[in-house]
Amino acid sequence: MRCVSTRGGDERSLTEAIAAGLARDGGLFMPAMPLPRAAGRPAGAALAATAQWLLGPYFEGEVLESKLGALCEAAFTFDAPVRWLPSPADRLDGLLELFHGPTAAFKDFGARFLAETLSRSPWGEGQREGRTVLVATSGDTGAAVAAAFHRRPGFRVIILYPDGRVSTRQAHQLGAFGDNVRTFRVSGTFDDCQRLAKEAFADDVLRNTLHLTSANSISLGRLLPQMAYYAHASLRLADEKKSSVSFVIPTGNLGNAFACLMARAMGLPIDRVVLATNANRVLPDFLRSGQYTPAASIATLANAMDVGAPSNLERLRAMFANAASAVDADWVDDETIRATIRRTWSEAGVALCPHTACGVEVLRRVRAQGGKGTWLAAATAHPAKFDSIVEPLIGQKVEVPPALAELLRRPSRAEPLEPTLDALRSALARP
Repeated sequence: MRCVSTRGGDERSLTEAIAAGLARDGGLFMPAMPLPRAAGRPAGAALAATAQWLLGPYFEGEVLESKLGALCEAAFTFDAPVRWLPSPADRLDGLLELFHGPTAAFKDFGARFLAETLSRSPWGEGQREGRTVLVATSGDTGAAVAAAFHRRPGFRVIILYPDGRVSTRQAHQLGAFGDNVRTFRVSGTFDDCQRLAKEAFADDVLRNTLHLTSANSISLGRLLPQMAYYAHASLRLADEKKSSVSFVIPTGNLGNAFACLMARAMGLPIDRVVLATNANRVLPDFLRSGQYTPAASIATLANAMDVGAPSNLERLRAMFANAASAVDADWVDDETIRATIRRTWSEAGVALCPHTACGVEVLRRVRAQGGKGTWLAAATAHPAKFDSIVEPLIGQKVEVPPALAELLRRPSRAEPLEPTLDALRSALARP
């Protein structure tokens, strides 16, 4: 599979593009268009089998082609179940629960696949010089990447997160690994962290000295496997309900939602895709006006979506001449997030994280506007990660998943960092 930069100045094989992370010209790698069509059916009922079937055309002819089955079996060890919500008899509304992995967020799927891919590639385990995985996080990505690469020979991880702009439990997770993982709390926003990571990749000395690779959603190694759970759910529901399914996807940097759009472009039975953002409404405004105006990010209850300059918009614009014809979007303010968490608990007995609440609220609006068919909102993180927000709204404790509880028992440490490339250079030069 040939992969090309969204800016046209770099072309590589899929394995090379995954290892590089960001293209030399600063663009994001995309599989050469048109995307392959999904043919036949998965060879098994498990999510790992769907992933192998879906990703097969991308790995055809690649150095890792013969290892794809093992990659998927190692990465997709937990499910993405559907939980149905109470709804009128003529409707099917549900949650696609993506938080059953080791760090209780959807990022676990892509991070684990990326770690397995890089470890088994020619640049993986046993290499003479280790690779550095640099990741900017608005809350969940960093912990998922740290868990996936923790104590993995040949790799070290550098996490950049915005100090004071993630939940208390997210911050604890991010600093709870140690060993080959270093965590920095950056004085700024997620956009500052993302900018800093991109500047590091653009710096030839840093990139070549540290052998940098990315684990943000700019990486195809993160993006491609995220198609699998949308494909898996859509195939199951097409068989059970005899109809295609539509998705509402909470999003900040647009990676998770773009993966769903790619799955649909491959021919999966997916109907509409609607984005749900918080008050950082750059994406809804772009789709309505056609004008992209990045903005300083706003701190909200749904902090992992506090993104004012979503990187994957570059992929969206590269794939669709008219993005508004392919996807819709709406945004939700903090007070409505609170109201949705209360209402969903009262009506369904289901606790939602603030990000999932954005999706459920936008789904409610879609139905009010006459949306038909089967709809799933992506439940992107476990509500226990946001206990200080969710528990006062529902009036009781949220049970903490065992894997998250284990992380919260560990000591946690994050180093302070100013949002400049010079400060990052200096920090990385220290042991």
